[in-house]
Amino acid sequence: MSSRSPKQQYKKFIQSGTLQPDHVQEMAVEALERLYREILDYKPKRSWFSKRQAPPHGVYMHGGVGRGKSMLMDMFYDCLPNDIPKRRVHFHVFMIEVHDYIHARRDDEGIREGVDAALPLLAQRIAERSRVLCFDEFHVVDVADAMILGRLFRCLFELGVVVVSTSNWEPDRLYEGGLQRERFLPFIVLLKEKQEIIHLDSPHDYRTQFLTEEGSYFSPLGKEAAKHADNVFAKLTDGASPCSEVLHVKGREILVDATAKGVARFHFDALCKQPLGAEDYLEVARHYHTVFLENIPILKKSNRNEAKRLMNLIDVLYENKINLIITADAPPEALYRGDHHAYEFERTVSRLQEMQSPDYIGKM
Repeated sequence: MSSRSPKQQYKKFIQSGTLQPDHVQEMAVEALERLYREILDYKPKRSWFSKRQAPPHGVYMHGGVGRGKSMLMDMFYDCLPNDIPKRRVHFHVFMIEVHDYIHARRDDEGIREGVDAALPLLAQRIAERSRVLCFDEFHVVDVADAMILGRLFRCLFELGVVVVSTSNWEPDRLYEGGLQRERFLPFIVLLKEKQEIIHLDSPHDYRTQFLTEEGSYFSPLGKEAAKHADNVFAKLTDGASPCSEVLHVKGREILVDATAKGVARFHFDALCKQPLGAEDYLEVARHYHTVFLENIPILKKSNRNEAKRLMNLIDVLYENKINLIITADAPPEALYRGDHHAYEFERTVSRLQEMQSPDYIGKM
């Protein structure tokens, strides 16, 4: 258990050289310090006869990749005393648990209650276990999640749960362009009422700096390329333990070898040997801000289908400004040795080269 407050811990990191001075991060630290002090003083309502104390406002930190959002939230979380029930969880994992609970209630001993009846019970269960919830990578892409969130979080806030979140999106852009988004808008209003919104628009992009120095395209295939990819993945995910995942697109499945903190690792075969198209690749771009595409072989005449899918994949990732890390058996200009797509593949080569540049990486 840390005996320091977030402000004290951040100052220690600066003094030790672990972090560089960053005035935008310092503003976020002030918000986390305020919340930390208020949580220590906060006494949740224990009974109907006790005086109700308004719970502290949480913090919602948003900004581009590499601005230190997750690091700051982890620092805040570690500073909280262990006798305060708390939980840190990736938002995607949390929502899987929510859906699992709802399905279990429906199947348990013939209970046929609707979502509206299940959510208050779930909120009560969560509140009993956690006074503070820290969500990493807060992002909404699924209509089922969007329809649940407002009701669930209203219950959580009423029970005094304090929420801290990191996201690449400002609240007003959550679920942007999603189905029935008008029904989601009250949730955005609720978030802005219950959380202090902090924009980490720091000029320092630490991940961009790292990728520029380490590189993002490793060839030829072998132990060295794999080692570089592992190092980059660990750095981009702050050493988090990854999990495998399956994306579902209209009955099709896309296997994700490993994912953590909005970063996903794919084997070339999973994305380019399967009968996938632009719609599938768009789903990948919606879920992850950084994609690893690993073990790309040299594409010959017999690989015309794989080459075409690779071209489509690169187009989608490029147009959606997704960071791309590659391990391949040849540099971009020597990757395709077939005839059918030789002219078209020149654009892919150009984009692969551009996607390694600091200007492209810095757009995230």
